[in-house]
Amino acid sequence: MAENKMLKITLIKSTIGAVPKNKKIVKSMGFKKLNSSVILPDNAATRGQIRLISHMVKVEELD
Repeated sequence: MAENKMLKITLIKSTIGAVPKNKKIVKSMGFKKLNSSVILPDNAATRGQIRLISHMVKVEELD
């Protein structure tokens, strides 16, 4: 875990009609609009959030 890996996460599906819990996850991750991207650390908490909204996001690993 010496390297600080980061993930670029892009919101590709709207939160309209989504489960309220998923809407809160999207907001807490820092997304403002559809097709916006955020860069977050690759850790267990971020991976857990991504797992819950995997149908709404696209994930890329950054070095």
